[in-house]
Amino acid sequence: MPPPPPSLGRSRRRTDPSFDAALDDAELVTVRGQLAQGRWTRARSLLAATGDDWDRRGHRLVVLAEANGAAAWAGDWLLAEPESADAVTLIACATVLGALRGKEPEDRAREACRRAAEQSPADPTPWLALLLLARSLGTEEEVTQLFDQVRLRHPEHHHAHHLMAARLAERRPDIGSDPLHEVYDFAAWAAEQAPADSPLAVLPVVAHAERYRALALAGKVPDDPALSGHWTGRRARQVMKTAFDWWLEWEHEGHPRRLVDLNYLAHAKLCEGRPAEAAALLNRVGPHATEAPWSYPHRDPLRAFRAARSAALGLA
Repeated sequence: MPPPPPSLGRSRRRTDPSFDAALDDAELVTVRGQLAQGRWTRARSLLAATGDDWDRRGHRLVVLAEANGAAAWAGDWLLAEPESADAVTLIACATVLGALRGKEPEDRAREACRRAAEQSPADPTPWLALLLLARSLGTEEEVTQLFDQVRLRHPEHHHAHHLMAARLAERRPDIGSDPLHEVYDFAAWAAEQAPADSPLAVLPVVAHAERYRALALAGKVPDDPALSGHWTGRRARQVMKTAFDWWLEWEHEGHPRRLVDLNYLAHAKLCEGRPAEAAALLNRVGPHATEAPWSYPHRDPLRAFRAARSAALGLA
């Protein structure tokens, strides 16, 4: 039997959203702060404890790579432990983030990822880092090839599927709200291929939000979700219901990126005009808001999230 629906009452947590990529991983927040001070030994311990939980490893490495001076401190780590695959992969992720900010050459970032992939052939994280780079700067063919490399090593890789959905959603904005667009096929295929308890069941909702972003930026739908019609069609309603029903039955407290999904699903439920369901989700989100999709198409995410939370919890 599935668990009973969560309480629809007001959230007990009133703090503003943090928009921290670490989400609710408190240990990761602490270790990232220490890494920014040059204390890399806790990062070593954290990554060793993470092991081959690939979703968690990718999440933690990308967040650690955001620390000030991460590449330099990981370089010190590598000098102390020349065989450390974790240090090499952290350097790769930090160099990719630097390239995305325009502070590192793309070639250097790609080479760092290749070195990490050679040292850890089974680890999808170096390929995830390359996919992060290609999602913004690469060709369609490169994005597809890199996604395949990640999926070869971890078929349900959460972050990689989100990156792929975001990139696919940007194709052919001129055709408007086409229910047969390839991003919907991709998301449906991924959800069907995954096990019943996989959070990829929410990917069709993510794809719908990413397509809305692309269409709004192209001027094909209004910026106001309520006026766009994007969230009220038959396909949209079915996607939202399926994902919400999955959450009620299979919610994964332990998945490192589950709060990303909850933000997308709460956003979708508000856009659909179902504040009670959105309130249940926002209670779970608490302060762990994510900039996407609250910033879509070009909104201030803090204002958008505050308004959404007030509306949902006030009307529920």
